[in-house]
Amino acid sequence: MVTLEPMARCHAFGYALPRGAFILLAIPVMVLFFVQLPKAILPQRLDPVVLPCRMSATHSNGTDCVPFHRSLFPDKFVFGAATAAFQVEGAAYEGGRETNIWDTFSKTPGKTVDGKDGDVASDQYHKYLEDIDLMSQMNLDAFRFSIAWSRIMKLGGPNPVVNQEGVAYYNNLINGLLKKGIQPYVTLYHWDLPQSLYDSYRGWIDRRVVNDFALYAETCFAAFGDRVKHWMTFNEPQQFSNLGYGIGLHAPGRCSDRMKCPEGNSATEPYLAGHNALLAHAVAVDIYRKKFKATQGGMVGIAVDCEWGEPMTDSPADKEAAERHVLFQLGWFLDPIYYGDYPAVMRKYVGDRLPLFTPDEITLLKGSLDFIGLNHYTSRFVAAGTPPANALASSYWEDQAMVSSVTRNGELIGNRAASEWLYIVPWGIGKTLLWLTERYQKPLLYITENGMVRMCVDILPGPLWTISSGPWATLGGLG
Repeated sequence: MVTLEPMARCHAFGYALPRGAFILLAIPVMVLFFVQLPKAILPQRLDPVVLPCRMSATHSNGTDCVPFHRSLFPDKFVFGAATAAFQVEGAAYEGGRETNIWDTFSKTPGKTVDGKDGDVASDQYHKYLEDIDLMSQMNLDAFRFSIAWSRIMKLGGPNPVVNQEGVAYYNNLINGLLKKGIQPYVTLYHWDLPQSLYDSYRGWIDRRVVNDFALYAETCFAAFGDRVKHWMTFNEPQQFSNLGYGIGLHAPGRCSDRMKCPEGNSATEPYLAGHNALLAHAVAVDIYRKKFKATQGGMVGIAVDCEWGEPMTDSPADKEAAERHVLFQLGWFLDPIYYGDYPAVMRKYVGDRLPLFTPDEITLLKGSLDFIGLNHYTSRFVAAGTPPANALASSYWEDQAMVSSVTRNGELIGNRAASEWLYIVPWGIGKTLLWLTERYQKPLLYITENGMVRMCVDILPGPLWTISSGPWATLGGLG
């Protein structure tokens, strides 16, 4: 997918631009493409739409560029837009919405740039009809959005209660999309755990979250499944498990380092969080298939993410380290679904800190998806490293026993985008898709996130980095 997301640091003028040409495989893929800017600086009509350019064989300076066009893609190729509830909705205290962990985290001093929060965000809660009109003008086929758990369920009392105002909002959003011929692709969880569940039992590290998620998922299936045909249980469980429970960079901000986090255990909690997310996924899919599949006819998948690992050298050790890096990302969540357990290399390197599945859980997990959503942004060179000396020194990254780098023999893996972690490596997504295809026997794949970030420039349309990773090229259209 091509994702264009607003950048908090850039305020009104920052957004991410897509990375360049795509590698198409003999499998279905989905490109999601999103620009959201303040309405005051948007043109009346978005024609042409911002799209990457396909470089000609003779291209040298960015002027000889063939714009992408729908005719270059298969008839069933899906173009869309992607958001997350906390990123865009706003209305944090309206419509019966309760507090989530990102509300709390973003209001903690020092946790976000300039203390920014999601109280208003892009105000999509109030402006969703305008956004739908813009998507229609862009000729989009699909809109991927997440439902805010804390807008659907009231959990602050003795018993969970469905918030009908929240249900009405998403009904209006879905109906508005369908009226314009735009299909909803819905994510159930994009990192915004209700604060009450964190206060009760610390969220994803407690097995009780599985039942609470199951109730929430069933509520959504019942309310929206007659119109929503593509569901994703989770967005990037690797990220919220590690960044939230391993290094404390994201909500709820847990880690072993007491200089950074008030509580947490980096050696165990990421794996507990990931384990419970997998079980919650499996239970939700089981509910859908038993109660809703026959009448609604939809599909349920999961959106995972991967930073491709390219071996630093041709040595067996570096090749094993690069493969290990990918397995710790994709295999962590997909191997249990396809094969019933975590990758053997994770069992070897993490040991008894990696939870076990019961026979019943294995049965529930195996086969519990209809498609894989891939989020991919960048790649790294990977060399063999040294495993941690003991469990106290362990964490998700140290357990991989590898060293990643953006350079090899003094050369960058690609040009750096505005985000310090994001290097533009067009070939990485193709290798990741091939890896998924080979390991999981040609699954149905959607590219659910992909893009690059350009710092604080007000352009629409304007120049765009191309697959040549250097010169600027002009923009094409989506007509």
